[in-house]
Amino acid sequence: MNDNPQAEPVPGAAPDKMLSPAARRALAEAEERRAAQVAAPRPKEINGREGPEPVRYGDWENKGIASDF
Repeated sequence: MNDNPQAEPVPGAAPDKMLSPAARRALAEAEERRAAQVAAPRPKEINGREGPEPVRYGDWENKGIASDF
């Protein structure tokens, strides 16, 4: 981990390069898609387990029954 809050420059990147209008539009569209994906509601799981996600939290046991995906 790095204590420096500034990001290190990427080798081979050109920080002063001007982007074309098409590239700017593509970056804006990609940012909109990412924002829409984060904001999209997730469907409710049918007959799924209650509580925290077991894959994320490593809780493979529920009421004494272990489950393995």
